[in-house]
Amino acid sequence: MKKSKIFTVPFRRKKEGRTNYKKRLALLLSNKPRLVIRKSLKNVTAQIVTYDSNGDRIITAAHSSELRKRCGWSHSTGNIPAAYLTGLLLGKKAADKDIKEAILDIGLQKSVVKGRIYAALKGALDAGMGVPHSEKVLPDEKRISGEHIKSYAEKAGQENKTSQFSALKSSNVDVSSITAAFNDCKKKILEE
Repeated sequence: MKKSKIFTVPFRRKKEGRTNYKKRLALLLSNKPRLVIRKSLKNVTAQIVTYDSNGDRIITAAHSSELRKRCGWSHSTGNIPAAYLTGLLLGKKAADKDIKEAILDIGLQKSVVKGRIYAALKGALDAGMGVPHSEKVLPDEKRISGEHIKSYAEKAGQENKTSQFSALKSSNVDVSSITAAFNDCKKKILEE
């Protein structure tokens, strides 16, 4: 008599490489809402999510495209300043719903120190949320306000390498005004 092998079929999301269930379980055991931050090439999304047996429930969310509607942001919605402002906007929305603390969930994205994910985290922290983190991962104020983009645009303009900013120039957006636009947008979000 032959022994048959036992084969366990993995969960579909695990098989597709979309969910790491060990990390997810560790986050859920904290019994705190999760600050879920996801990025794409052009946008950043931040959400406050709680666990429900029928599926996760999104309590509140902010998308970087909201910056255009709420405060007239005319620059890229996928850079570090936009990520910070999106996190700040989410933090204000969470405060309105009386959510004071959360735990960071970056999913399967690679953790890049001082990158867009941590810029969004810094925005949520500056809005008053309590999220466990290390100060080493947060970007500095110059990067958050867009100083690095402004200096690169000025340098590229001197060398006549403006193809990276050609889309902004065609829509009459001055890249060197990003720090002023950042400060205006931050002020409008905090005043709401």
